[in-house]
Amino acid sequence: MRQNPSFTLADQAEIRRVIDANPWATIVSSTEDGPLASHYVVLLDDDGDGLTVVGHVGRPDDVLHGLGDRELLVIFQGPHGYVSPGWYGDVPAVPTWNYTAVHLSGVPEILTAEENLAVLDRLVERFEGALPHPRRMWERPNDPAFIERLAAGTVGFRLTPTRVVAKRKLSQNKPAETVADVIAELRADGPYANPALADEMQRAQAAREAATA
Repeated sequence: MRQNPSFTLADQAEIRRVIDANPWATIVSSTEDGPLASHYVVLLDDDGDGLTVVGHVGRPDDVLHGLGDRELLVIFQGPHGYVSPGWYGDVPAVPTWNYTAVHLSGVPEILTAEENLAVLDRLVERFEGALPHPRRMWERPNDPAFIERLAAGTVGFRLTPTRVVAKRKLSQNKPAETVADVIAELRADGPYANPALADEMQRAQAAREAATA
């Protein structure tokens, strides 16, 4: 991802928030047959406050990606959407797409079977825990043999990135009044209504104002 100083996201706490809120990641590696991309849920590592992430792939994706041997690129994408030039007012403008994205690169560490089970358990808890009647991994009708058999078909990994590129292109290069107008359009009814993107823009604008105060 090409970086642009106007849109650089450098705050680690904000990068962690983007990752945590958007765990459905794209995993990319370079193979002898060309680029390979897979899609898995990836979470922040519980054992630290940095940008280390944990996840798993299903076999044989571990072999195809050269997991543990080759560099991986893990991509997280936040809210994104169309911005009409008409929302900028009566000025020359073209359509654009606003977005937030985080790219983490590095060679991952392969987890032990026990560590992988713990990550899978945490993964289930993360999403089932929000339900009124959650089906946790170790609860009936699952039994240990069933869980261990399924876990054996996965390979867990921990990635501590050696390169981080994070970007939020959210109209920060526009005047505050224009940003407010775009946010209002995204919150209004219409084919491109996007409250989640409006929230991201509001957050970025608040950070911009705080930095220049």
